Amino acid sequence: MFAVKEYDRDRALEYAARYAFSRNPLFTDFAGIGGDCTNFVSQCVLAGSCVMNFTPTYGWYYRSSSDYAPAFTGVEFFWKFFVGDPEFAKANGGTGPFGREATAEETLPGDVVQLSDRMGVYYHTLMISSILDGEIYVTGHTNDVYDRPLLSYSAEGFRFLHIEGVRFTVENTPCFTALIEGKSLPLT
Repeated sequence: MFAVKEYDRDRALEYAARYAFSRNPLFTDFAGIGGDCTNFVSQCVLAGSCVMNFTPTYGWYYRSSSDYAPAFTGVEFFWKFFVGDPEFAKANGGTGPFGREATAEETLPGDVVQLSDRMGVYYHTLMISSILDGEIYVTGHTNDVYDRPLLSYSAEGFRFLHIEGVRFTVENTPCFTALIEGKSLPLT
């Protein structure tokens, strides 16, 4: 059984600030092998959710440099996992953070933006770190930045992801078993 909790934006942003110009030793730095941008944003979102989705292939998780989901490190896979693309639907309905496509005006610090080129190919993922007077500022890796104005990028397009919450598993507690079997009531 799943329950939903709030995504902790403050923790995601604290993580982003701490590791904007350095690397957490628990994670591989993909900067020299395809880019570290989505990996870093996934780490930030993980800090704000503390729940991963271990569905093989279509989940969102990182265990080691040789055991991680494409959605944890890949721009397009990340998007598909979070917005519930049909290919990822089974995984996205399970544990972990989830979101929806949003407008720039609907975003909050702790949400995500991706940049596209002229061909409409999305190539870069950034954490929205602040919004001041309607201007969005971002933090990210590969070319490490902290609180950089989004509009200073020369991207052709932007798409925004609003993280709505985090699904987690509610364990079958002894309370349920005792209650359904008519043995006892929960005392706390």
